[in-house]
Amino acid sequence: MARVYVSSVIPAPAAKVWERVRDFNGLPKWHPRIRDSRIEDARPSDQVGCIRNFHLQNGDTIREQLLGLSDYDQSCTYAILESPMPLTDYVATLRLTPVTDGERCFAEWSAEFSCAPKDESDLVSGIGGNVFQAGFDALKRHFGG
Repeated sequence: MARVYVSSVIPAPAAKVWERVRDFNGLPKWHPRIRDSRIEDARPSDQVGCIRNFHLQNGDTIREQLLGLSDYDQSCTYAILESPMPLTDYVATLRLTPVTDGERCFAEWSAEFSCAPKDESDLVSGIGGNVFQAGFDALKRHFGG
């Protein structure tokens, strides 16, 4: 099983960052690699089990299912259902933790998935850099960091 883990410090309170990332359908509002997104079957975007169907800027389509959402823990967990990437059993979690020394938060994004050994290195670096770190960098720019 392959693992990806990226962490960062965002220069804003965790509650403010959570307001921005909480919406499971809101990726286009904060992640630069996402062109558009919709929730299938008109379900609420915070309902566990809902499926987001979105396009990357390059036109690729990805479908993901919300597995867990916690306002208390400021975290969401989701699974990829369909993707052009050569992987299976992908489950990821995005979590925010307040940093008590200043108006900042610690952000963690992690994933585990199965793939062919020949693809693992490229997938881990691509997801870690192009998805997770790119998202954190966009949040830092938005919040003035």
